[in-house]
Amino acid sequence: MIDWIDSDSALQQMCQQLSQVPKLAVDTEFIRTDTFYPKIALIQISDGEQCWLIDVLAIEDFVPLKALLENPDQQLIFHACAEDLEVLEYALDIRPSSIFDTQLAAGIANIGYCMGYARLVDSMFDVSLDKQETRSDWLARPLTQRQLDYAAVDVQYLHAMEKILAKALAEQQREDWFAEETQALFSLVEGRKDHSQYYLRLKGAWRLGVKSLTALNRLCDWRENTARASNSPRAHIIKDSVLIELARRLPSAQEQLHGIEDWYPRSVKRHGQTVLKQIADSANDSPVPVMPQPLPKSISVLMREMRDSMGRVAQDIHIPQEFLCNKKELESILRSSMEGQCQWPERLNQGWRLELVQPALQEVLDSTEAL
Repeated sequence: MIDWIDSDSALQQMCQQLSQVPKLAVDTEFIRTDTFYPKIALIQISDGEQCWLIDVLAIEDFVPLKALLENPDQQLIFHACAEDLEVLEYALDIRPSSIFDTQLAAGIANIGYCMGYARLVDSMFDVSLDKQETRSDWLARPLTQRQLDYAAVDVQYLHAMEKILAKALAEQQREDWFAEETQALFSLVEGRKDHSQYYLRLKGAWRLGVKSLTALNRLCDWRENTARASNSPRAHIIKDSVLIELARRLPSAQEQLHGIEDWYPRSVKRHGQTVLKQIADSANDSPVPVMPQPLPKSISVLMREMRDSMGRVAQDIHIPQEFLCNKKELESILRSSMEGQCQWPERLNQGWRLELVQPALQEVLDSTEAL
């Protein structure tokens, strides 16, 4: 059964009805194609039997919904909820605190790593879902029946998933692992708000010297502020590759701005003078440190040994290898070890990874003569 909620009174009534339900399945539909910030269009909620579709565009008073979804005594079941949490906070100032992410739980329970909702439903229940409406226009009104059915299905199986996965985690004695990873998920969402030092994320930035990196840092800050103020995607202001080239060239005059690949004349005309000022002003900024160079190819054998070690650990404890550590963390360990003092990434220096991952990697480091 599907209920369409498109008034403040209907929303308040729904929230009262669900206020004592211990577990609610939640999903959101939003669009983020031509804007910096997501445009939320729909919220789906299920109690395991009935589904409510909340027309966000028709609601004015979200206070009852905020109280419902922020209630720490009610567990919210999501699938791959990082973006949902971001959207709910940005659009409606809703910050859930008690969640169960079925994608996360499936990984820890060794059912599958980073599986999409449809694939996990197929794996667990042998049900094939129609995902054709994934990229449809959720801001359109009225929504089609296919869209309504799709939206409802997105929360239909979450209660059954949670029941099976929670039991699996308990049987495998991995409830503490899941709790750690859930807190890490909240930290990830919170960390995405910090766009300082965005230049570190740009491909090829490591090739630049101090002066160019300092300029790139200022250019990234300017673009970030401009994108947010105009609610435009970063690439609609200036693409990453253009910022890298500007930082490399350090132009000082308008005529030096032409001929940069992917920077179109209209954008040059609109932003050129501002870009030149940002580059000039960067000369007065505190220099940023040079970025580390990529690891030498000679270290590839050791990298492979570390990955193989993680593969053996994953096989021994029956967990997807990708959950143990990532390439970036392995590179960080190798780089610090080459510099004379191994520095363990924060994630590997605490919790269950401290007990299982770090000793295996340390054994590889201790047995090599390459460092």
